[in-house]
Amino acid sequence: MKNTCYLLIGLLIFTSCKDMNSEAKEAVTKQTEEQLRHVVLFSFKETAKPAEVEKVEAAFANLAVEIDEIKAFEWGLNNSPENLNKGFTHCFFVTFTSEQDRDSYLVHPKHQEFGAMLGPVLEDVLVVDYWKE
Repeated sequence: MKNTCYLLIGLLIFTSCKDMNSEAKEAVTKQTEEQLRHVVLFSFKETAKPAEVEKVEAAFANLAVEIDEIKAFEWGLNNSPENLNKGFTHCFFVTFTSEQDRDSYLVHPKHQEFGAMLGPVLEDVLVVDYWKE
């Protein structure tokens, strides 16, 4: 009887610890999943040379190395068969963990330099920011 009591108490403690651990893991997962996405679409002037466009691609990717607030970066070329891209050919996808990080990125000197370099070859830009759901 005494051993059964100890066993039940031990199971209760083990179960409650397991629940606390899963709650803690869930809180950490939720915290690390909070991601602010910054989507940037470019269309380039018809006069832009391929080497100039490649320079822009490399410079944008390099911002992820130069600016600590950027948590993830990826980009690619449009290949949709729907023909609804309205001239936008390049999609850049930047991830931040807070609006403050995004705001710091926007005024960062390296981002400002990038914008100045981009200006002469850029036809149009579209930017959408959203919190990952």
